[in-house]
Amino acid sequence: MNGRKRHIVVDTLGLLLTVPVTAACVTDREAGGTLLERLRQRHWRITPVWADGGCTRRLVDLARDVLRIALNAVKRTNDTTGFMALPKRRLVERTFAWLMRRDFETRADTSEAMIRWSMTMVMSRRLARRAR
Repeated sequence: MNGRKRHIVVDTLGLLLTVPVTAACVTDREAGGTLLERLRQRHWRITPVWADGGCTRRLVDLARDVLRIALNAVKRTNDTTGFMALPKRRLVERTFAWLMRRDFETRADTSEAMIRWSMTMVMSRRLARRAR
């Protein structure tokens, strides 16, 4: 991943809403506030958001009190062993698989651009299938 971390937000169809790219040393918890602020600016009608189970109480409070977003953590149960597909998580993982095939950029801004470009190809293929 060339020293970069991609944090993406997708809708329920797996389509990209926002994608901040940060240095690899930035944790998901640190990037979460920026990601949610960007989501609120660009998609102000979205209120329920599902997040990785590692999101902190501080991030949930920020989302609720400042950004008016209902942030729900999707967590594994303690009694689960082995692999388990988590609800909503599959959408994000599938989108990552679509996008990461083409992202070899080292700069954050060009990486974001490549991810957006890849997503336009995914979306245009879907539209073409519906048109037939």
